[in-house]
Amino acid sequence: MKVIIVGGVAGGASAAARIRRLDENAEILVFERSGYVSYANCGLPYYIGGVITDAEELTLQTPESFYHRFRIQVKVRHEVTAIHPENKTVTVKNLNTGEEFEETYDKLLLSPGAKPTRPKLSGVDGERIFSLRTVEDTLHIRKFVEEHQPKTAVVAGGGFIGLEMAENLQELGVKVTILQRPKQVLPPLDSDMASQLHGLLRSKGITLKLGSSVAGFQNEGDTVVTFLENEKPLRSDMVLLAIGVTPETGLAREAGLELGIKGSIVVNDRMETSVPDIYAVGDAVEVKHRVTGSRAVIALAGPANKQGRIAGDNICGGNSVYKGSQGSSVIKLFELTAASTGINEKTAKEAGIEYDKVVLSPVSHASYYPGGKAMTMKVIFEKKSLRLLGAQIVGYEGVDKRIDVLATAIFAGLTGTDLKDLDLAYAPPYSSAKDPVNMAGFMIENLAEGRVKQFHWDQVESLPGDGSVTLLDTRTPGEYSRGHAEGFFNIPVDELRERIGELEKGKPVYVMCQSGLRSYIASRILCQHGFEVYNFSGGYRFYKMVTEDQLVKASSYPCGLEK
Repeated sequence: MKVIIVGGVAGGASAAARIRRLDENAEILVFERSGYVSYANCGLPYYIGGVITDAEELTLQTPESFYHRFRIQVKVRHEVTAIHPENKTVTVKNLNTGEEFEETYDKLLLSPGAKPTRPKLSGVDGERIFSLRTVEDTLHIRKFVEEHQPKTAVVAGGGFIGLEMAENLQELGVKVTILQRPKQVLPPLDSDMASQLHGLLRSKGITLKLGSSVAGFQNEGDTVVTFLENEKPLRSDMVLLAIGVTPETGLAREAGLELGIKGSIVVNDRMETSVPDIYAVGDAVEVKHRVTGSRAVIALAGPANKQGRIAGDNICGGNSVYKGSQGSSVIKLFELTAASTGINEKTAKEAGIEYDKVVLSPVSHASYYPGGKAMTMKVIFEKKSLRLLGAQIVGYEGVDKRIDVLATAIFAGLTGTDLKDLDLAYAPPYSSAKDPVNMAGFMIENLAEGRVKQFHWDQVESLPGDGSVTLLDTRTPGEYSRGHAEGFFNIPVDELRERIGELEKGKPVYVMCQSGLRSYIASRILCQHGFEVYNFSGGYRFYKMVTEDQLVKASSYPCGLEK
């Protein structure tokens, strides 16, 4: 069996190695257009910033190491320019010599990935305007930074690559401005959860221009002018385009393969395309979203590697299936970590799913053990079934641990109330006896059982100020004096039973505290005294973070456990 693989990065390299492990006699030939194979896309910004100091660390394998270990032929700087399914051949061009030749195949795997989106704007091809996809791109940008010592940069796009590049450039002393058409960075997060990232970026000296659209570029000597729609232009020493990626599917289209959303390659759950003996994996393929069941294109390394393994199994006669993607992701941004899995509120609304959510601000480990740092968690679930739909976490420590637990729970089809029963590892330096994931389950159970009613940050301004409702803040007087939501008066939760007479019966009570815990206790007290009570989701810490679009300190004890 002769297998040709087009593209030697995540999906292609995984498939090649899997095929060899299953079939020692297969002839495996990998064509990679760039000069590198099996490289770490996700590490590229960190080489530019000097965090990764050796360029060789970016490549997990070389053509030589692939051959020595797996007897796989890897041809870098070779581009497959055409596929001929009727003859089961491909046309290949040697980019070093210009020579063209044909290769036959029994099985063909496409792993072309996705290319950075480059809008058709004036001046977009200027020499000081960069995009980042390959090792060559990385070396080019690193060389430019070293030789020209830029003082200012515009980063167009606030997704993963844009934010990581902004961080690394800023750490090099470059003054960065991020342009983002949506009014938030990191679109997998909801806008309320992204607000802490906005505060962090601004605290690091990065300028955010949210809701801004690029209209074109103009090169003026050593300066790039970035024109904006209905705004003054920006001048900088360099520009990085990171406004998204587009599936690289020209080959597939010309070969007559069926294409799907965003021009992606349609595959079944065995990673087979519409043409026999041709498979496709990675950022270029259309997949099923595991939560919504809808078609999706999810450009992440984890799914690409899994798909490569599955395609390799099936090329060798197996029967492996891909069970869908749910978009689990995590990013380090300076000292913060932001992570998400499943769908956010916006996607749930677009899918017509009736959902609810809980927001909590737990500490990363036991509060009595030194160094605990607050995180913000949002868990989204279907109202009737309580099926978990998605989760988002922003914090300093322990974020990756919790998002992986929640991602596993979503994959397994658990309900929100199942979270309370998970048996998770505990020791004071790492967690609490009631882990934050368990706490989310307790909160969902309280909502499902009708023990608690909620109100959210975007409903505070619409609460009537005519005295028809009671607005109550249950934090300490010291906390209250340092800031509170307008119209809320203060009775500390520990004094509430003695002062309950100060509340007028018959009026709904809206309760707030720092994190939602003390206000929950107050809600239970008041409910059992005949009041209709609504507990604020996320607490004043979350309210301040969202309404002021600011960073909340890592040592901000969410439950009022002040030292």
